[in-house]
Amino acid sequence: MTAQEHPARDKGSRMPAQFMTTRELAEHLNMSVAWVYREAARIGLTAYKFGAGRNAKMQFRVSEVQKWIEQQSVPFN
Repeated sequence: MTAQEHPARDKGSRMPAQFMTTRELAEHLNMSVAWVYREAARIGLTAYKFGAGRNAKMQFRVSEVQKWIEQQSVPFN
């Protein structure tokens, strides 16, 4: 499920989500949240921090995630 389709994020808004949470990214990639925290920067995904202190949230821009996914395609012969 993409962040644009995520029912908890829509809440009646007509504007598509521009960011996805760490958990949403992990679900989208079928990986663990720990993997996202450990590997995101290494594989080139930029995290954006919203808030400060204990309430800070790391989120990822949906367009950047989609671009990264497209770059991972491998020709199947």
